[in-house]
Amino acid sequence: MKKNIIVGLAVVLMLASCNKDEKILNTLNEYNNTMVEKGYHFGDKLELPKEVTENAESISISFGDKETSSLTVDPKFFTLGDNAVTFNIKTKGGKVLNQDATINVFAKNPEKNIAYQIIAEYPHDPKNFVQGFQIEGNTIYESDGQNGSSQILKYTLGTTTPLASTKQAQEDFSEGSTIVGDKVYQLTWQSKKGYIYDKSSLKLLSEFAYPNVLGEGWGLTYDGKNLIASDGSKLLYFLDANNPSKLIKYVAVAGSSQIYDQLNELEYHNGFIYANVWQKPVVLKINPATGEVVGTFDFTDIAKQNTKGSDDVLNGITFKGDNMLVTGKNWPKIYEVQIK
Repeated sequence: MKKNIIVGLAVVLMLASCNKDEKILNTLNEYNNTMVEKGYHFGDKLELPKEVTENAESISISFGDKETSSLTVDPKFFTLGDNAVTFNIKTKGGKVLNQDATINVFAKNPEKNIAYQIIAEYPHDPKNFVQGFQIEGNTIYESDGQNGSSQILKYTLGTTTPLASTKQAQEDFSEGSTIVGDKVYQLTWQSKKGYIYDKSSLKLLSEFAYPNVLGEGWGLTYDGKNLIASDGSKLLYFLDANNPSKLIKYVAVAGSSQIYDQLNELEYHNGFIYANVWQKPVVLKINPATGEVVGTFDFTDIAKQNTKGSDDVLNGITFKGDNMLVTGKNWPKIYEVQIK
């Protein structure tokens, strides 16, 4: 009888312990869910519920190959945007509890809605599936996609007749491009390589492999020192212009209450990165040092005039002096807008 009582007490204690552990995890899960939309800013402290902290001997957060016991949102550990993390809780009873969560980190300052007005329109060849778009002088350099018809070309603004062009291989899907000195750099979507051309003739000079961290090629620009590439995620990758296979750093992009991914065609101008958001009539103005979105352009009205299906979307940003030129995939026009 005594033995049965002891066994019974052990079972009760074990069930109580399991229930307590379950309550800790449920409480933590509820807290995390309430914070997903609200998010955090750098420097904020995670105010975990007492049900968690009072029953924990230690708490740490792991993120990829990193782990920290600090509950402060530190930019050395977290990035802007969504962070997939795991909470590791060692209870006072000696158990280790784990729970996956998403910690959203937003920019502290709200992004401004940037006003503009259309001051000119130019023809654009509607056959061109624009992936990369830039101007130098009065010459447009354009990278056009689609397997089997991808190319790099250049033409005078106001015309649609190519001055020079080079076709890509059947398997290549051309993506972003940018000018670096007397060369033009161009990405491909899934071929894991880019091309370098002579700017004058668009003759192919060489090719380069992507750094492993760059999953796909989307947008590309140049800040005067490094290439900056996007791959459709929330990240912007800074590459060595002399060796584009070498990653220098990356930054994540977010606004004050929104995570931005699907970053596509890029342009660098006067200290800021401008990024088109794929499938949206939106262009972001981004601080390249922090990844914070400081402003947004809403091109809905322009897009409505040119977007009839799912593919002919806004995609093409460059600057003609201080005015922005915008166009899209298979659009018949290029718009020059003056920023107010």
